Amino acid sequence: MAAQHYDAVVIGAGQAGVPLSQALARSGRRTALIEREHVGGTCINEGCTPTKTMVASAKAAYIDRRSADYGVHDGPVTVDMREVRRRKREIVDSFRNSNLGRIEATEGLDLIAGEASFTGPRTLAVRTNDGEALEIGADNVFINTGARPANPPIEGLDNVPALNSTSIMELGELPEHLLVLGGSYVGLEFAQMFRRFGSEVTIVQRGGQLMGREDPDIAEAVAEILREDGIEVLLGTPTLRAAQSDAGKILLTVDTSEGERTLSGSHLLVAAGRPPNTETLNLDAAGIESDQRDFIEANEILETSVPGVYALGDVKGGRPLPTSPTTTSASSAPICSRAEASPPRIARSPTPCSQIRS
Repeated sequence: MAAQHYDAVVIGAGQAGVPLSQALARSGRRTALIEREHVGGTCINEGCTPTKTMVASAKAAYIDRRSADYGVHDGPVTVDMREVRRRKREIVDSFRNSNLGRIEATEGLDLIAGEASFTGPRTLAVRTNDGEALEIGADNVFINTGARPANPPIEGLDNVPALNSTSIMELGELPEHLLVLGGSYVGLEFAQMFRRFGSEVTIVQRGGQLMGREDPDIAEAVAEILREDGIEVLLGTPTLRAAQSDAGKILLTVDTSEGERTLSGSHLLVAAGRPPNTETLNLDAAGIESDQRDFIEANEILETSVPGVYALGDVKGGRPLPTSPTTTSASSAPICSRAEASPPRIARSPTPCSQIRS
């Protein structure tokens, strides 16, 4: 079939992609927004919105248990994870549908449900979710495909029923003992959340402090708060292997300063990094350069090594603002401003890759 041409194509309907695509369309550019799963990106569907909804439920349980400290005497606190999950799903659906409604109401913006891959510098092959094959070209392409949870290379980990930051929010039961592999922002948020729901929690962190990019005094203060909540925090503790017992328990063998130790838990959350969603983009066909971890390299105006192709949000790497709803939308703000005020060609002269800041 004949290729379709757009002034701009945005791959990924995340917190940068949605407002950018709307700004482009409102400026008079024919724009396509391609999304393979659901609009709103990580923030609305698996990140900020659902986690903060569940944090609010956990806080309610925590305050209720401490009500006697305030002179308010209550009965035993119970947490129904199915009700917590139901509330979370309803709020996520509301936010997602609101996003979808605004997209569909934007004149000049086509929403395409499918997966895109590059066939050239600014040409794409799109396999729609209903099986149709499309060929699309554009003057400018914006990549906002985000990142995903990943398993670290630990012996036996792929053979145990591990949870990630998405699947843990779908639990219908409260873990008796949650093992959290990784001391990042994501792992710590869920660790405290489930401790306040009522689970026993152990955090296993390979490095010598939590949140490896934070100042040591900040990291230690956070560790102390978590310990005060009754969470076991193991620092400088590499995980050697994972297994499952005959009784269904998750077993983690870790290397401590006193030798090997085996931790036993009912559930395991793996929160040890988020690689970018670039594996199906076929970046090589476009000549788009990425780093050794597959994050797309971009300069100070978010332009990649290919003129007219930009990378927004988590897919371009760099330091994220933890669980902030403005992380990726803020990154697109300069482009949105130019889109609304400038003629159809957005890109300036590209910065050579040798000058791209790390």
